Amino acid sequence: MGVTLFAKTGYSQEEPAKIELFGEYSYLRFNPSLAGLQSRSFNGGGGGATFFFNDHFGIKGEFMGYGSTTWTDTFQSQLVVTPHGTAATIPAGTYSASGDMFTYQFGPVVRIPWRSLTLFGETLFGGSNTNGYGNLEKAIDAGGGTLAISSSQHPFSMAVGGGLDVNVSKNVAIRVAEVDYFLTRYTNPITSTNNQNNFRYLGGVVFRFH
Repeated sequence: MGVTLFAKTGYSQEEPAKIELFGEYSYLRFNPSLAGLQSRSFNGGGGGATFFFNDHFGIKGEFMGYGSTTWTDTFQSQLVVTPHGTAATIPAGTYSASGDMFTYQFGPVVRIPWRSLTLFGETLFGGSNTNGYGNLEKAIDAGGGTLAISSSQHPFSMAVGGGLDVNVSKNVAIRVAEVDYFLTRYTNPITSTNNQNNFRYLGGVVFRFH
């Protein structure tokens, strides 16, 4: 009888899942690291999978896409040396462009089942892609600038954080929150600054397979 009662105390007492598939909404607060260009919000989503080697440790892969946002910056007339090592001119003016983003991350995950909840932490590495900087560069060149055109970049990226799942059943959970520090290393078209320190939130549904 004692064994039966223990088994009914919560879904965390069940045998932990070997595979998790998830679909998530994602909010990304992106800091462009270009003077005059303010932080901006990306909204998007995606999904992925986690394979667990045992009750607590696994490896995760995820793919996220974010919709377009507008970039606007104002420059004084100036001569700059671009990251390509060439001299270029930027005419005085205000320039606007749009850009989207795609990210792909892989890395280790640690989970801790507790009653009807599952806590987890992760460190993910991978890459990302945006045409935002390239489109701004094109807008400047269309206004008379001489920056070298680079349509998109695919730099290193990293996510460090964790979250909380609420276990609805043995096979389904709601990802209430995943909060990450998210690093991207885009080189802007004007200076050699290439680290962006960003914030990321994700939430969605997790499907578990034992």
